[in-house]
Amino acid sequence: MSRYQFTPQAAGDLFEIWSYIARDSIGAANRVEEAIYKACDLLAEGPLRGHAREDLTKHPLRFWTVQPYPRCIIVYHPKTDPLQIIRILHGARNIAAILSG
Repeated sequence: MSRYQFTPQAAGDLFEIWSYIARDSIGAANRVEEAIYKACDLLAEGPLRGHAREDLTKHPLRFWTVQPYPRCIIVYHPKTDPLQIIRILHGARNIAAILSG
């Protein structure tokens, strides 16, 4: 059983990210997708590794920047089992508005 789980929104985010990048390079899209999965594995091992961002949401969520893709942000709930991946977003998006909706 997986130590983390995507919400439907996060699964949709991952598909959109992959599809957008794949228009230019399937290889690049696969590398970003793999980095996201690795980051989720890392977070499942230590859910408090991310940062709280009270400026973005009042919910008890944490944020993690995917390396080496600093514009890709994983939003997750650290106190769930399995770890709940809420969204996977590009840092240029209005994250506060997305999370409030």
